[in-house]
Amino acid sequence: MVYITEDMVRRRAEHNECQISTLEEVSLHQQDIEKIEHIDKWCRDLRILYLQNNLIPKIENVGRLKKLQYLNLALNNIEVIENLEGCESLQKLDLTVNFVGRLSSVESLQSNIHLTELFLVGNPCTEFEGYRQYVVASLPQLKFLDGTEISRSERIRAAQGLKEVKRNVREQEREYLKRRAREKEEARDEKGNKERKPGSDGRWYTDINNTDPGSEENKENQERKEGTENPELDEEQQESEFWHTPCSFTPESRLEAHRHLEEKRKAKEKVNEKKPKTPRTLITADGRVMNVNEPKLDFSLTEDEENNTVVLDLAVYRHMDTSLMDVDVQPSYARVTVKGKIFQIVLPAEVRPDSSTAQRSQTTGHLVLTMPRAEGEIKVTKAVPRPPRKTQTSSPEDEKRNNNVPQRLEVDPSMRAAVDLANIVPKHQNTKQGPLETFSTASPPTTGPGSFSAGFVDDPDVPPLIPTHFTRGFNGVKKRQRQQEDPFYQTILTRSPVQRVHVDRVRAAVNRRTVLSRSRQPESNYCFFNYRLLLPFFFHIISQILRPPTIKEKY
Repeated sequence: MVYITEDMVRRRAEHNECQISTLEEVSLHQQDIEKIEHIDKWCRDLRILYLQNNLIPKIENVGRLKKLQYLNLALNNIEVIENLEGCESLQKLDLTVNFVGRLSSVESLQSNIHLTELFLVGNPCTEFEGYRQYVVASLPQLKFLDGTEISRSERIRAAQGLKEVKRNVREQEREYLKRRAREKEEARDEKGNKERKPGSDGRWYTDINNTDPGSEENKENQERKEGTENPELDEEQQESEFWHTPCSFTPESRLEAHRHLEEKRKAKEKVNEKKPKTPRTLITADGRVMNVNEPKLDFSLTEDEENNTVVLDLAVYRHMDTSLMDVDVQPSYARVTVKGKIFQIVLPAEVRPDSSTAQRSQTTGHLVLTMPRAEGEIKVTKAVPRPPRKTQTSSPEDEKRNNNVPQRLEVDPSMRAAVDLANIVPKHQNTKQGPLETFSTASPPTTGPGSFSAGFVDDPDVPPLIPTHFTRGFNGVKKRQRQQEDPFYQTILTRSPVQRVHVDRVRAAVNRRTVLSRSRQPESNYCFFNYRLLLPFFFHIISQILRPPTIKEKY
């Protein structure tokens, strides 16, 4: 028996984001439902409800659906129209191919004032004489009956002969109810006969007075006779007999057909159901390893005496992904799992699993396991001697020496080619007093009268053409002497522009240090601030102090 569950309704409410509280339309057809329940509590706002092609015998639990407009109950086992008075908004009711035999139950729809369409096609009540006239007269709000529009004249004629039509309908209902009661009894008896089983003696009854059941031979003869009299029909014959046996169309016969189909479906599922395979024995209880080839793959197991290894070539499917394979190498056996199927083989010798390798061919897809042996001496392959390379300038003696004595490369530490950054600038031998590091310079070039032009006059008061920062701290006649004694002045002309800039920076820093040390001595030659620049400023301040005040400043 199938019940309406919350999960079923939610699965049918995907269009409403699986929310059943605000659901307005739901389809529960072909679910083999045998009872209407929970719909009026879970879906109060329901407007359209499809329940066709089920096994519902009674209309119930829909009276709280005040907004329900369309109810489809076609192809069910409903016999009476009832419990629809609470559906105030009901406009369309479909009861096609049911078992409604009480036509008078249609009068229960008089309270549904919005009902405009009613379908009763395929019900026993449609065979009653005066069926349409009775329904049209009983339900004045109807506009369509069984898909046919009700005209005004038809409604007037139905109202005129309503009393006589009602009397005829009542009589036909009583006859139908009697026939229906007989059908129920026949169905009950048939069901009981099918469920009844033979007694202990193989008959439909057991004679308790017969204490002598007979010998075993009589039993065997009786069983043979019963087998010949009632031979078992095969499945196809039983199926054809079930469907070709005439029977009345009743709710019971419909349920029987449904159960028959359900049994066939379950039997088919049982046949198709795969039985769980017993686990294959890979290693016996006594520790013996078994050879297994579940994937049914071709393989070859060889021993490489040259490399002292055991090689297993497994013909794996070419286009199969390598992630679907698992390799397990043990000292005495190798196991390969291919898509859940196990290939296991016993090795002829003990191997080293930690040194084994697994490779797969990109062309054939074969899996090759190379497993070194753990026992015995590992053989080493002989190295092939290479012929010495000959050069054009080599002599026969050099070749003989090269063949007999191996050459070694020796590196002289004194011949390093690394650059010594500390000795980029050469140092000089002569030393001078001062804060700078001593530099060795060559003697300054002598300046004779021949080295100048004809009209040149050497004025000692004119400074030489060198950077001004080299003359800082020199005055008068001592400039030339100090410049000639300065080591920077001696080497500045022999250096590159980059080195000159570097020397300029060093010389400026040294001059600052020298000036600070000499400023403590009372020497007039070093003047680091020109006080004459402050005289205009002093004169301006004095004039502002001594000038007479103006009228605005007084008051």
